[in-house]
Formats: sequence, C-alpha cells, structure tokens
Amino acid sequence: MNRFDLEERLINFSVLIVEICEEMPDTKAGNHLSGQLIRSGTSPALNYGEAQGGESRKDFIHKVKLVLKELRESYICLNIIHRSKLYKTEEKIKKALSENNELISIFVKSAETAQKNLDNKKILQKSKIVNTCS
Repeated sequence: MNRFDLEERLINFSVLIVEICEEMPDTKAGNHLSGQLIRSGTSPALNYGEAQGGESRKDFIHKVKLVLKELRESYICLNIIHRSKLYKTEEKIKKALSENNELISIFVKSAETAQKNLDNKKILQKSKIVNTCS
C-alpha cells in the first residue's frame, strides 16, 4: 500500500466517523462521546499529513505514534458507543471498528519499521565514526 492509499483510507475513516457522530442522539452521553470521537477519529488523517512533512525521521516516528494513539482512543470510544447502543446504524459502527482495527495494525507496523530504520541508521553512523578513527 502506498502513502496515498493510506491517506485515502484515513480520510474515508474520518468521514465515516463524522457520519456516525452526526447520527448519535442528542443526549448527555451522546454529545460527550460524539465530541470525543470526532476529535480522536478525525485526528489520524490530519496527523498523518503532518507525518508526511516530518522534519526528520524522529519527527516522523513521533507523528506516526500520535496517529496510533488517536486510533486506539477512537477504537475504545467506538466500542463504548457500540455497547451503549448510542448509534443509529450498527453497520456503520461495525465498519468503523473493523477499519479502525486494520489501521491500528498498519500503524503499529509502520512505527516499528520506522524505529528499526532509525536505529539501523544510528548503528551505521557509529560504525563509520569508529572506522574513521581507527
């Protein structure tokens, strides 16, 4: 999957979150959870855009981990909404939970790979320093 496909998935996920939140009941619980979900559920797409413009590998990793943090928060919020039956369309909730889970898996792997690449780069740099000093 290329970064544009992933960006498109994150945008589609955000749109699905907006749709779910717009359908939630106008109650104390509905308003609280929809507000929480709108923030955490749309944030991954925005943070992914920030990650693409990362100033360094370390900055990229930090922003990818923010995406992951927000996805995990959204997953828990969606589960609360589902279990509390604060939705109009169960199909949308199930679709969001499934996509959310897949996105978490993708970003866990992405963060691990980026961190491994950064660590390998540091080892290579140290190796070059040792070799030039010898």
